Order: sequence, then structure tokens, then C-alpha cells
Amino acid sequence: MFGYYLNLALRSLMRNKMLTALMVIAIAVGIGASMTTLTVMHLLSGDPLPGRSQHIFYPQVDPSPLPDPENTHKPWDMMDYRSATDLWSAHRADRQALIGRSALRLTAPDMNQPPLMAQVLSTTSDFFPMFAVPFQYGDSWQPQDDQQRMRVAVISSDLNIKLFGGANSVGRTLRLKDSDVRIIGVLAPWRPSPQFYDLVGGRFSNGQTADFYSKPQEVFMPFSSSLDINTDGFMAFTCWRAPDPGTSMTTSPCVSVALWVELGNAAKVADYKAFITDYATQQKALGRLTHADNTRMPSLMQWLDFNQVVPSDVRLQTWLAFAFLLICLFNTVGLLLAKFLRRSGEIGVRRALGATRGAVLTQCLVEAGLIGLIGGFGGWLLTLLGLALIRQQPVAYADLLHLDSTMFLATFVMAIVASLLAGAVPAWRASRVALGLQLKTL
Repeated sequence: MFGYYLNLALRSLMRNKMLTALMVIAIAVGIGASMTTLTVMHLLSGDPLPGRSQHIFYPQVDPSPLPDPENTHKPWDMMDYRSATDLWSAHRADRQALIGRSALRLTAPDMNQPPLMAQVLSTTSDFFPMFAVPFQYGDSWQPQDDQQRMRVAVISSDLNIKLFGGANSVGRTLRLKDSDVRIIGVLAPWRPSPQFYDLVGGRFSNGQTADFYSKPQEVFMPFSSSLDINTDGFMAFTCWRAPDPGTSMTTSPCVSVALWVELGNAAKVADYKAFITDYATQQKALGRLTHADNTRMPSLMQWLDFNQVVPSDVRLQTWLAFAFLLICLFNTVGLLLAKFLRRSGEIGVRRALGATRGAVLTQCLVEAGLIGLIGGFGGWLLTLLGLALIRQQPVAYADLLHLDSTMFLATFVMAIVASLLAGAVPAWRASRVALGLQLKTL
């Protein structure tokens, strides 16, 4: 039966090729615009650790000594050195990783390469298994290397290609600032979206969050040895007062260290929340913290939402694209209505020969769905073109953009559904034509 309706739909579409082309183009352009922006939104707002993110949490305590009589101050996005290292040293989580950021001058002594400024992530050994970081050569350092302040490093795939042509560089030496470190691991190509483990300050960015999708740091080092090499400390998120001259990072009035923890079940999550609350209360009793009740522990996805990671211009473009799709659908409604009502005489004959209103409605909807399918193919091509154009733009996430299988299927589903919605009213009107009047005019 469906084949019968499909055959009628094909004959009807071929009867007026110009009108059919206009409807297909309207659907294709609307779908292409909306699916391009929807694909960008899909890729930028997805889960960076599928299957694991529900176990990853971001503990926060408030080291600010400033008064907050209305209790409106949220914990800063990072912690002071003392609080972060105290929580990490307690080993109350299944895994835990300290995070600090810095930029250091880097050279490869045995390679004829000019010095460069490298982005360095100072962390602890659990970072790599906790975030499922892939390795191409070698491996990460071990927990005892954190304690022994070993001068070792893991480098990114991009840096390995830049310095060593992509060869196995395990065992080679890098000079960071004025210190030599030994390479023990090289990452496989790894592109988390966004760079979730080093994501702070989104609420203060006014929607300008494209840099959250930058490539990972070039060098990963043990937190302890990084402190030895980089005596000036890590990049501070903010300070509650200006540090005194010569103040060590470990005692400075700044927040510059983050902590991520992995907790395997709900009981462990509850226990860890109680632990950080008790820690803050204890530190308040010692006179070090002021706001003991201002502790939080968002999950990974909650932290991304809090930081509003999707750039505001991407959100705006998505809304505009769907508004444009709606305009295209209204145009398609008008074209389908004109097409179906012009066939009122033919419909009247079919009704007189015994066709039911349901049969006429079904035929018109099959025709609309076929227009959507053809328009979906055009929309798919336009989506590929749109993504290719965005990849040429100077934005941090440009190289992430591709049409995955989910969005490929969504393109055709949306095109067919949109065309069926556009064809619903014209099909209903066509199935309700006055039978006697149409026969009289023949």
C-alpha cells in the first residue's frame, strides 16, 4: 500500500518540477542552516567523559577572609594552595588530582629548535587514569614520583611532532626554564571538548568562552616538581589582597590550585561532602578560614553548566537558524497548500471513485514526506558546507567540528518531520474539499 502512495507522490512531484524544486530548496536551506548550528551546539555541549562524568567532582572551599553579611559570595573557582593540598593529601577519594597552570620557556637541548613558551599543567599521577588520557608512547608517572618530586614530564602529541617529528621521544630531555626534565610519556592525539579539567571563570566571561575549547597543554608535570622548577608559582585566578614581595605561592593570598576527585558511588559522594564541610569547620576554628559553611562539590557536568561553557554567539546563532527554518517551513506550507488545492478536481474524482478522506490525507502526507527526504539530502550537503566554512574561522573549536552519525541521522529525521508538519494543514484541507462542487466543475 505504501508503494502505491509513493508512486502517486512521485508522479505528482514530477508533474510540476518548478514548484517541487522550490519546496525542496526551502526545506534544504532551512535544514542546512539549522543543522549546521545545531551540530556546533551538539559538539560543544556534549559530555567530555561519557560514562565517567557522573563520578567526577570538583570540591570547593571558600578561602576568602572578606566579610559576606548577606551570604551571597560563591566559592572562587580555584582554591588556595593550603586548602587544595590538604584535601588531596587526605586521600579520601578513589582518585584525586591537583591542577595548577603556568607558562614556561621550553627548549629541547639535543634538537635544533628555537625556544618556545609552553603551556604547562602541573598535576598528580591520578590525573591520567581518572580522565582516561590516552598514551602513544610510554606512560604517566607513579604516585611515588609525586612524593619524590621527580623531574619527569609527559608531553602532548602536537609538541612531540613539533620537537621530535612524531618519533618516540621517551627518555629524551626537555629544559623548562632552567631545569632539565626527562620525558616519560607521549600522549596520543587527545582533544577533550571542552578542556574541562582546566575550566574556570566562565561566569565572568560574558559568554566569550570559545577558549575553553583550546587544545590541551603541551607539557604535564608532577605538581611537586613543578613547584620546585617554577618558584614564582602558578597562574592565579584571583587574590583577595596584593601579595607581599617575596611571598611564596604556598602562602600567598591567592587562589591558583584546583582539585578534581573521583567517587565511585553515592555513599562516597555523601562522605566526601561531609569531609570537606568538616575540614572547613576545622580550619575556621583554627582561624584560617572565615566562611566554613560555603563549601560546594559540583559534578563535572554541573561545573560545565555553572561556567556556561557554550559560547553565547553559538547559542544566538542556533536560535536564529531555527527561526530561519521556521520561515522556510511557512513558505513550504504556502507552496504545498497551493499545490494540493490546484488538484481539487483530481481529488474529487478519486473521492467519487471510492477513495476515503484518510487515503487522500495519506497520499498528501507521503508527498510532503518525500519532499522532506529530498530536501534532507540537500540539507545534509549544505550542513557539510557550513561546517567546512566554520572550520576556516579563527576560533578555538574550529578543528573539532564534524558531522557525526547522530547528527547525520538527525538531519534527515528533522527534514522529514519538518516537511510533514508543513504538509499537515495543506493535506487536511485537501482531504476536506467539497466533493459535489469539484465534480460539478469538471
